[in-house]
Amino acid sequence: MIDHEPAARRIVFVTGPSGAGRSSALNVLEDAGFETVDNLPLRLLPALLEDEAQDRPLALGIDPRNRHFATTRVLDLLGQVSGISGLAPELLFLDCSTEVLLRRYSETRRRHPLALDDRPSDGIVRELEMLGPLRARADVLIDTSELNVHQLRSELEQWFAPGGYRRLTVSVQSFSYKRGLPRSVDMVFDCRFLTNPYWVPELRGLNGTNKAVESHVLADPKFSQFEEKVLDLSLLLLPAYRDEGKSHLSIAFGCTGGQHRSVVMAQRHALRLAESGWQVSIRHRELDLRKREEA
Repeated sequence: MIDHEPAARRIVFVTGPSGAGRSSALNVLEDAGFETVDNLPLRLLPALLEDEAQDRPLALGIDPRNRHFATTRVLDLLGQVSGISGLAPELLFLDCSTEVLLRRYSETRRRHPLALDDRPSDGIVRELEMLGPLRARADVLIDTSELNVHQLRSELEQWFAPGGYRRLTVSVQSFSYKRGLPRSVDMVFDCRFLTNPYWVPELRGLNGTNKAVESHVLADPKFSQFEEKVLDLSLLLLPAYRDEGKSHLSIAFGCTGGQHRSVVMAQRHALRLAESGWQVSIRHRELDLRKREEA
């Protein structure tokens, strides 16, 4: 008879700049079965972890506005918790661009907590600099710049399974090089060498989810080999990343407009990874942006 050790209790520290979605993330984690505590004074954390009767996964909102907050203190606590048997700590960092944070504060007309007498932009820059070491240390980093609350929930639900069991999840996305590389991606593949449906008049207004567009891209003699080699690389690396304790891997495919070639490749790659048993989410950055603009 095999004696299975009990699973370690998952402890997720949730932080990021004000306005990036920390409160929304805690709500999602609570719905996923986590016990959540927001803005807990860091000096009280050891007492909270001493409650041996509690075996639910725990999510802790770490607020830079807390008077006991210091990046060095948070990093020290992470190190201490990592050394406690039966606990599995990780740091979730919700990132966001300065421009989007500024827009969010302008829309809500709220005062930035670190810019009491200054412009919001000054407080945002100050806070991002303060949180830099935590961003670099993050186990899971989610850029919320282009996510609404529903998309954020979907991302978190993909990464944090109900019950708090650790697994590697994969997000696949397409993008346009005209708008720059997506933030916080692990692997990027350039599809611009493939034949471009944009130059076919009847395909120009369609996108890579359309069968005619897909057929046109697949007809490129270089496509099949490219697809197989990218899949082989992903299937080689994913188990290695999982074994190293990585919670999430982000794969991005880019083309000129983010409408045809990269969408076809992202769609097919996500499907084939899912068929291989991996938990996959998919997003098309430019198509999603167009939908929001047309709404």
